[in-house]
Amino acid sequence: MKNTMTINGYQAVIEFDPDAGLFRGEFIGLNDGADFYAKSVKDLQKEGGGSLHIFMKMCKEKGISPIRHYSGTFQVRLSEKEHARAVKMAAARGISLNQLIRDSLAGMET
Repeated sequence: MKNTMTINGYQAVIEFDPDAGLFRGEFIGLNDGADFYAKSVKDLQKEGGGSLHIFMKMCKEKGISPIRHYSGTFQVRLSEKEHARAVKMAAARGISLNQLIRDSLAGMET
C-alpha cells in the first residue's frame, strides 16, 4: 500500500522518486492532476498546500469543479479462474457479484 497524506482536507498519495531524489505527492479524487515534490515531510505539506491552492484557484477561474465525479460503474478484468472464484464466493453468500464487491469495499479503510 502506498503512503498517503492529508493536506487541507484532501488526500495525496506519496512515493519516492529515485531519479529526482525527492518525494512526490499527487492528490487523489481531484478533477485533474495536482502534484508536488519535496525533500521532507514538512516540505511535502508546504508544497502540497501551495499546489492545491493553485489548482483550486485555476478551477475557480475556469468555472469547473475541482472534485472528480464518478459514475458509480466500472469494469473489472479478471482471469477466468478469478471470475469463477468470485461467482462462487457470491453464490455461497447468496449475493450478487456487485454486492460482493460492495461488501469488500465496505470493509476497507480509505
